[in-house]
Amino acid sequence: MGSSFGKLFAISTWGESHGAGVGVTVDGCPPRLPLTAEEIQVELDRRRPGQSDIVTPRKEEDKVEILSGIFEGRTTGTPLAMLVRNLDQRPGAYAEMKDKFRPSHADFSYQAKYGIRDYRGGGRSSARETIARVAAGAVAKKILALADPARPVEIRAFVIRVQDVAVPAEALQAFPSLTEVEANAVRCPHPDTAARMIERIKAVRSEGDSVGGVIECRVRGVPAGLGDPVFDRLEADLGKAMLSLPATKGFEIGSGFSGTLLKGSQHNDPIETAGGRIHTVTNRSGGVQGGISNGEEIVFRVAFKPTATILQPQKTIDLEGHETELMGRGRHDPCVLPRAVPIVEAMAALVLVDHWMRQKAQCGTFSF
Repeated sequence: MGSSFGKLFAISTWGESHGAGVGVTVDGCPPRLPLTAEEIQVELDRRRPGQSDIVTPRKEEDKVEILSGIFEGRTTGTPLAMLVRNLDQRPGAYAEMKDKFRPSHADFSYQAKYGIRDYRGGGRSSARETIARVAAGAVAKKILALADPARPVEIRAFVIRVQDVAVPAEALQAFPSLTEVEANAVRCPHPDTAARMIERIKAVRSEGDSVGGVIECRVRGVPAGLGDPVFDRLEADLGKAMLSLPATKGFEIGSGFSGTLLKGSQHNDPIETAGGRIHTVTNRSGGVQGGISNGEEIVFRVAFKPTATILQPQKTIDLEGHETELMGRGRHDPCVLPRAVPIVEAMAALVLVDHWMRQKAQCGTFSF
């Protein structure tokens, strides 16, 4: 159903923004994987609210509890269950939204689908649900790091644009380090651009407004051969994973939409052998060809819209269909991108681990 993701490495998330907590069950995790709550907490700390003055001030420790699937510091191969309790709940801030629909939020569509909705912070539609994805993604990252010790998989997401403030194209050539990404509150590895991004976010926040932007993600160390050529293409599953995130409105891989401006002679990636390895001279394919990884760096971008809940009066309707006005309340990010960076990485890790396991299941254990 709609709260589960993956085939062999499968996760199911549950919980609401102002309920008792948010959690995830991971089924298919390999046994004997060394894993601690502290490793998972590192990723959750990158996602949690209250990190800086450009994100929501909601105060949550987001401390993970591992309920099952671990024994003596290693996974057992049985379902891995993790829980993060909600502590700083203020459902009263959403009382007016009980009868009014927030513009461009999921309020009306949820009501139309279910005939009932949890209006406290959006309930299940809240980005707080992504805690569960980040916890599961931390496990997936650990597996990817150990799958091939000679070539560990590294996943790095970072902000490249906030509204019209963008990192110069020439500055996006190198794979940024985690230190560079985490050096500032907006998680942009280009310091000058990061400073202007932060200034823009603060400016719109002072107006009770919000902005969106773009996150780029790069993955290196992925072997050739992951993905399938038709319905389960690697880029299709990455696209589904990214567009399942709250506030996303676009996904592109490799050259993306800009590739439509080129001729085939300009866009094709020449192939050569270097250092005993087959590789492409350029990477406009973004590391995926024919739905299957080609061993090059996987490069994709995700577009996020401005946060829907803003502190300005907006035209809307109530449950009875009467026109009215609504002023957003509660604690919200004026820009979701800084906290979305670890979420994008988590979803990428979940897709790659699942495809890695599918490849091993189909092609890795037989010799004819």
